Amino acid sequence: MNGYEAGRFKDLAEQAGKIRQGREHYFRDAVVGHIYGLAEEIAGRTVRRGQAGLDWDRRLDDILTSRLLGFPIMLLLLGVVFWVTIIGANYLSEFLASFFSWSKAHLLSLGAGLGLPLWLQGFLVEGVYGTVGWVVAVMLPPMAIFFPIFTLLEDLGYLPRVAFNLDNFFKRAGAHGKQALTMSMGFGCNAAGVIACRVIESPRERLIATLTNTFVPCNGRFPTLIALAMIFMGGAVAAAYSTAIAAVVVVGIVLFGVVITFVVSWLLSRTILKGLPSTFTLELPPYRKPQVAQVLVRSILDRTIFVLGRAVIIAAPAGGIIWILANISVGEVSAIAYLAGLLDPVARAMGLDGFILMAFILGLPANEIVLPVLIMSYLATGAMLELDSLQALKTLLVDQHGWTWLTALCTMLFALMHYPCGTTLFTIQRETRSAGWTLLAALIPLAVGCLVCFLVAQTVRMLGLV
Repeated sequence: MNGYEAGRFKDLAEQAGKIRQGREHYFRDAVVGHIYGLAEEIAGRTVRRGQAGLDWDRRLDDILTSRLLGFPIMLLLLGVVFWVTIIGANYLSEFLASFFSWSKAHLLSLGAGLGLPLWLQGFLVEGVYGTVGWVVAVMLPPMAIFFPIFTLLEDLGYLPRVAFNLDNFFKRAGAHGKQALTMSMGFGCNAAGVIACRVIESPRERLIATLTNTFVPCNGRFPTLIALAMIFMGGAVAAAYSTAIAAVVVVGIVLFGVVITFVVSWLLSRTILKGLPSTFTLELPPYRKPQVAQVLVRSILDRTIFVLGRAVIIAAPAGGIIWILANISVGEVSAIAYLAGLLDPVARAMGLDGFILMAFILGLPANEIVLPVLIMSYLATGAMLELDSLQALKTLLVDQHGWTWLTALCTMLFALMHYPCGTTLFTIQRETRSAGWTLLAALIPLAVGCLVCFLVAQTVRMLGLV
């Protein structure tokens, strides 16, 4: 045994004593450090290399994982991804919306020709089919763009660098560094992010990641965030800069969600899920040329179609229920309007109104239907519909229902922080096998969202900014 090995084993003997003091994580760190240190020592003594060329992997890692440039590059890349997604999704969404509008009109004509009762036509076409059409038109385009880009970054080898950059923050919050990877998966779908929590070995840290995954906006919440950012923030500047400003605002909302993830993870790790963070040993894989064809197939079939299929399965019956509530009268108003009136005092204190809060409640099955339910409730049409343009939506919100920038901001914040959708809650129940943890996964973000919106609304009003 040489001097290096003797020193290492002496260190391990000292660390072994710490186990008896309940400090196992120190021992594990020491074991891992010993293994890698010894491997490096052996490699240094036995491996002979020729003239070294330029090590591009190390050069790139020096930039992408540096303390100075690592985070700015992450933010810039995130902004570019959102900008591309917003630009590209607009065109495809318009096409799909036009198609479903055209087909819905023909289905209504077919139903009339077959002599179907009006209520049955409304339930099936306006309710079920209309909701499914909206979910597909709104959800498919950004997913078809975001998931392939995300998968390309994963195949390129960049996502492990993101986890490396964020590892220290999660460790300080009492969580696991791999939570950065599960959080990244949540951008596409929170249900997929919850499933990805399986990569975390510690049950305690896996629960923390599961309970906080919903604080990153999923694909179903991006349409609401993007639309409101374009109308109220992008609309406040020249048209040439509106998309860029909207992208910056959406990135800001996302970053706020990440901060909330750290805060809630820290609170959970010091209350109901007490414990020390376990060691996260991450070997950064080499950068590699992405297999574009395989990435497209994998992202479209395994992620986009899979997530969209589950959303449609949940949205279809939800659309029927929403149609019934919109067409049943309580006195002289619809059931939706009646319930919105009951919620209005609470909603106003949070910077919202009763219709907005009701739309989020009815949007439990799928976040994609929150905005169309709100439009339907405002117009009292009895069916979900799509307005012709963002300008038409702005007219409805601002001129007819008195929205201000505060209303838009609180709506965006509540869209970021409220209970997970039905698909995600079902996935949490399957993963944890516990009704209690599933209920807590719904109550934690709801409580945080209500508190944040209340504080923002009251502070802005107290300062007289609206």
